[in-house]
Amino acid sequence: MTDYTDYFDEVIRAHEAIERWFAVEEDEAALERLMTRFSPRFSMVTPLGRVLDFQALRALFQMAGGKKSGFRIELGELQGIALHGRGATVSYREQQTDASGLHTDRRSTVVFEKNESGRVIWRHLHETFCQG
Repeated sequence: MTDYTDYFDEVIRAHEAIERWFAVEEDEAALERLMTRFSPRFSMVTPLGRVLDFQALRALFQMAGGKKSGFRIELGELQGIALHGRGATVSYREQQTDASGLHTDRRSTVVFEKNESGRVIWRHLHETFCQG
């Protein structure tokens, strides 16, 4: 049996932190803690096809921090795809809602790596909107 527990736990913990960051105004230290989850070489393809790097992700978080009242993330369908020498690739489904009633549904695939200390960090993320 292949154990993806550390990677699934990181998906959950990271989304709890992201949910809190978007919903509640927090200080710069909270942003720094959030950003430590991501590799300095992080890359992302957004659901609309935009490509972000680490600095663009930071800018996105800075811009939206505390501005989504009632923001909630629901995760499901976590699946392991592959374990590799320094990490893993997993997929999950993410549904977001906020107080205005805006709802999005996406499937995501993330490539994780472990840093020198063995901590799981996000290396690449690809998100795709689900059809309604």
